[in-house]
Parts: sequence; C-alpha cells; structure tokens
Amino acid sequence: MSLASEADDTKPSCVKKRNLSAVGVSSLADWEDHLAPASSHVVTGDARATGLPNNSVDLIVTSPPYWQKRDYGHEDQIGLEPTPQAYVESMMECLDEWKRVLRPTGSVFLNVGDTYYNRSLMGIPGLLEFGAVQRGWLIRNRIIWTKDGGMPEPAKNRLANRHEYIIHLAMKPSYYYDLVGYSEYMGNGANPGDVWKINPERNMGAHLAPFPQELVRRAVKLGCPEQVCSTCNKPRSRVFERTDQLDPTRPQARRAMELAKEHGLTPEHIRAIQATGVSDVGKATKFQNGTGRNSADVQRLAAEAKAVLGGYFREFTFAKKVTTGWTDCGHGTPARGVVLDPFVGTGTTLKAAVALGRDAIGVDLVPLMHEAEVPAKPENPKRASAKRSAR
Repeated sequence: MSLASEADDTKPSCVKKRNLSAVGVSSLADWEDHLAPASSHVVTGDARATGLPNNSVDLIVTSPPYWQKRDYGHEDQIGLEPTPQAYVESMMECLDEWKRVLRPTGSVFLNVGDTYYNRSLMGIPGLLEFGAVQRGWLIRNRIIWTKDGGMPEPAKNRLANRHEYIIHLAMKPSYYYDLVGYSEYMGNGANPGDVWKINPERNMGAHLAPFPQELVRRAVKLGCPEQVCSTCNKPRSRVFERTDQLDPTRPQARRAMELAKEHGLTPEHIRAIQATGVSDVGKATKFQNGTGRNSADVQRLAAEAKAVLGGYFREFTFAKKVTTGWTDCGHGTPARGVVLDPFVGTGTTLKAAVALGRDAIGVDLVPLMHEAEVPAKPENPKRASAKRSAR
C-alpha cells in the first residue's frame, strides 16, 4: 500500500515507492511479537465530543442514525432534527470532532442512507457531502452498498430501496490507503470498484439496522494500517513492485499476454508501458527502474509495445503487484492501527476490527455492548443499533 495522493492515480508503482527506502523496509512480522493482542474499548459519550485524545485514531467506520427514521428516546440523540439542514449540521459537528481525533493520515467511511419525507427523497447523502466539502474534507468515493433484499416497501408507485451509500472522506490527499492489499483480499482485479454487494446479516435484536461485518472488513482493509508508529504517528505502508503478470481469467488480459509473447515484448517493454500508463506515451518523463534509462528510451519502448498491442496496451498497466516489504520509520515504537466507531451500538465495527488485528474504540450515549463482548474472532455479528445516536 502507499499513502494515497491525487498524483498516485497516474504514477506507476516504481515512482510511488521512490523515497520509501529513506525510512527503511522490513516485515510487519518483525514487531508482531512485541505488540499486545488487539483489543477494544467502549466509551459512553457523544460522537460530537468523544473525549478521545488528539491524533489517536487511524480510521473511523460508522453508521449514524438516519434522518427522521427512529426515536431512540435520548434527549441528545441525532436523527430527529426538524429539517434535513439541521440534521446535516449535527453531522458536521461530528466531522469537526472526528477531524480532531484522526491522525493526519486517517479517513472516514460513513454509511448513510436517504429519507423519504412528504413523498420525496431529501437528498441527505448529497447534503452531507456538500457540507463536508465546505468544511475542508475530501470526498474520495461514494460507494454504493447494494443488497438483494431489505425492509418491505409499502409504496406502490416507486421501486423498493435496495442500496445505501458509504461515503469515504479524507482530510488531506496523503491519507493511508492500501488498494493493493484490498485487491488481494477481494481477488477481483487491480481496482475492484465502488459498488459493494453485501447482503445484511441476520439480526434478531431489538434495533433492526443490519450493518454487516463484511462492510467493516473492507473499510478496514482499505483504510486502517496494521501497524503505526506511536512516536511519529506514521503508518507502516506496503512496498510493492508491479509484475508483468495479468489475470488469465479475463479475456482481454489473456489476449494481451498472447500478443506480448507473439511479438517478443521484453520486460523492459512492459515496464515502459507501466511507466507511461494509459496516457500519451510522450508524456513519460523518467523511467524509474533503476537502470538509468531516460525518457526517450521509455517513449520508444512504450511506442513499440503499443504498436503491437493496440487496444490491449492498457492491460499491462493493471498487472499484478508483489509486496516486497513495509516501510519502517526507525523509531522502534510500533502500535496497532486504531479503528473508531462513534455510533458503536452493539459493536459490529469493533468486533470486525479486532478480528483483523486492529485496536478498536466505540463511543455511544448508551452502548449496547461491552469490551468483554468483543471476541478475538467475530461470532454471529449484530448491528442492532447501528443507527443509534451517539449524542
């Protein structure tokens, strides 16, 4: 994985890891024996004033109460504001607090749905996104969570709602993001995409708001480092190399490999493709392969490859990646990455995070779970009060 930036969308992996050797590279296992087992902690409090220390959390995964959906009987609850705008303002106060507790490389995965009011959708997710941007947040993705089933819909003149949103917010471009590890976990290409089909898990609790552990696992895989330095707050980041191997189950990739073999393309040709990406080959400025090749060499090799590959040229920009190590800042004070759910409810987020080797913190006005209820491995997950307010 790398620390993500806008430039990372186009730079080849060899450029991304250019400066990582300055902080050293080692294995995560080097420090695993020195770390305490992953654990959780539950705080009774408000999502808008958690009381947690500054810069203490790596990732927030949460599902707040949706607007005008349910009354939880608490005078400070979020969700029953008189207008969508008032609800959004309450959520903006949450984001202000979360910005304080997040480390500079942290981000938020916010699960939220829309609400029908006076027979019209209110556009709540869009209002939240707009408000967040006004406060300086970056909206990195609007992930669509789809499901085969859901609550029965009484309306006869509209379709049943079978999706919700997961908004990924970051404070700055250099947030932690492990797309390589996530792609390996999903087993579905170099960039699996922003539609997540995850069916709700069975829930027989009093608060029926299913929030599947698989949703949490995906967010944690993407956005929470396994280890972070407790001295400088830097996450340990994946160092990887791109290979020339494609996914043979994809017809386009298989044809690209056939053409490359037929025309005798060399590893240098493939690296030139990856150095230029899918844009005009003339834009390549430097070939960071350690051989000292200049931009003219890159342009020539990439042009030769494009001439024989044609439209299959782009396939090699999505070649498989191999992890070669993890960055190490050198302080020798690693700690586990920390996941926070400020609307913790029954603790689904905490259970999933601990099972993945991260520490976890939950905040809620009236938590429905306790630390002892978070097993080392999740069992029959429940998100009975995922929509519960934290105020």
